[in-house]
Amino acid sequence: MKAIWCGKVIADSDHTLEVDGYRYFPRDAVRMDLLKSSPKTGRDLECPHGVQFYDVVEGEAHSPRAAWSYEAPQAKMKPVDRWIGFWEDVSVG
Repeated sequence: MKAIWCGKVIADSDHTLEVDGYRYFPRDAVRMDLLKSSPKTGRDLECPHGVQFYDVVEGEAHSPRAAWSYEAPQAKMKPVDRWIGFWEDVSVG
């Protein structure tokens, strides 16, 4: 399974998990050098799982809040604790 952004593979793993329709990658399979922490919004702070969104960035290319991770997941999301999910401009397949 790969996550592709702007034609570049930013995550690649045979060990991903799907939870609630989103595919999550283990952190060590993700190009974390392309992810920059986004400032938390009020809604982010209300998330019971401690969500952290990331902008995907390289040079001038930028996709705001196109990745996320749960840093304090409750039971349902515990299997993807600190794993990375993608959406919007990132294609997963």
